[in-house]
Amino acid sequence: MRLLVLGGTEFAGRAVAEAALGRGWEVTVFNRGRQAPPTGVRSLHGDRTHPDGLAALAGDGEWDAVVDTWSAAPRAVRDTARLLRGRAGRYVYVSSISVYAWPRAAGFAEDAPLVEGASADAEQTEYPQDKLGGELAAVGAFGADRSLLVRAGLILGPYENVGRLPWWLTRVARGGPVLAPGPRDLPLQYIDVRDLAEWILGSVERGSSGPYNLVSPRGHATMATLLEACVRATGASAELRWTAPEVILDAGIEPWTQLPAWVPPDGELYAGVHHSDVSRALATGLVCRPVDETVADTWAWLREIGGTAPLRPDRSLKGLDPEVEARVLAATGDTAAGGVPDTTP
Repeated sequence: MRLLVLGGTEFAGRAVAEAALGRGWEVTVFNRGRQAPPTGVRSLHGDRTHPDGLAALAGDGEWDAVVDTWSAAPRAVRDTARLLRGRAGRYVYVSSISVYAWPRAAGFAEDAPLVEGASADAEQTEYPQDKLGGELAAVGAFGADRSLLVRAGLILGPYENVGRLPWWLTRVARGGPVLAPGPRDLPLQYIDVRDLAEWILGSVERGSSGPYNLVSPRGHATMATLLEACVRATGASAELRWTAPEVILDAGIEPWTQLPAWVPPDGELYAGVHHSDVSRALATGLVCRPVDETVADTWAWLREIGGTAPLRPDRSLKGLDPEVEARVLAATGDTAAGGVPDTTP
């Protein structure tokens, strides 16, 4: 199989390129050349935001599939897809569950209402509209039968450049009492970036098309299994202090960003990010590795690169200020080891 990855040097794009190489595929990556791609790929350079940015793709070259992870102006997807529609068999666009209109009903599937105001011709606007605009661009150029729309949720794993799991690992590695947001058994939905990559490649082989929600099934992991895996992976002398959601919210701590991946249960936000229907993806071969493997491999990668994860310039900083954490822990009990009851209901 011949694969073109638009990107291919960071997070999801890199995971797809490496997985394809592992299958023996012929892989070409197209990017700005700012970071080294995986060994074994053919590299083409260009900047999709420039008027002549696709020149390197305008010559010869045919591929069985294209994988595109673009997250900004939809017109960049439009222009690329139009250029490649006669030279590629399938267009895979890595989208997001953010394309669904808010609020989302618990258990939302691929037929849930979508955000309004998206256009394949748009400049960069808001993330949900940009991602849906990218979907429209892919389908507009390749048709519904030759486009695959991967609506990913929370993505974790090695190469993460958003700062969620790397922050938790770094915080746990620092040791001491750790503010652990409850309830302990709160189900999470996420996808290991390597499982996302393998599902994409398998779907290309099967000739799949249309939209798919792509995260783990509910119950695959919980806040407890995620954070306990962080403790095991780092080997740190950290003590998880499970704290009730209302205590965290009353302290003004922002879910999802200041405590990455966590949102309080039973609300709109939880239903919107951790309660999607993934039965369609599971029926087409989605396999999710254990949370311990995701966490341990991410920690190993972090150590290999010196302990500081890269951060995309278009994403906000994640994590909780140590002073805020200490203040909340102090308000809920003695922060010395062994002095705090579990405050989770």
